[in-house]
Amino acid sequence: MKQVFLGLGTNLGHREQNLEQAREALKNFSVLKRASSIYETDAWGYEDQPQFLNQVLEIETDFSPYKLLCRIKKIEKEIGRVKSFRWGPRLIDIDILFYDQGIIRLPFLTIPHKSLHERAFVLVPLAEIAPDYKHPAFRLTITELRDNLPKLDGVKKWISS
Repeated sequence: MKQVFLGLGTNLGHREQNLEQAREALKNFSVLKRASSIYETDAWGYEDQPQFLNQVLEIETDFSPYKLLCRIKKIEKEIGRVKSFRWGPRLIDIDILFYDQGIIRLPFLTIPHKSLHERAFVLVPLAEIAPDYKHPAFRLTITELRDNLPKLDGVKKWISS
């Protein structure tokens, strides 16, 4: 079994339900080890859109990185994600943040996720469940990466309604 960290995000529809559907679908081929709190976050990249709910999961799976990516894309489609523009609004987004301590650079898959060290909406929930996990390329802990960010405002724990 491989240790994998996934980032989940949603800013359309019933956001909490979208995250729940994704978590349930992932259980069909993985073991959920830990889940961060849910955080409401400002949009990143393209800011003129609704706020996101974000969460990080630690799972274990026997799937290869490529097979995991394929299944994740299938889950996104089943939940109702439609291709949009880069950083645009979405029903669900599931990103592979880390796959064991592997480093993969392919045209269709980059692990560790190439922008995670710049994103508070990933590092804050990731630091909640894996503060001492070391980024395999940067050799810094998640806490160190989070603390290197210029600002963390715009990332607040979500209180379920």
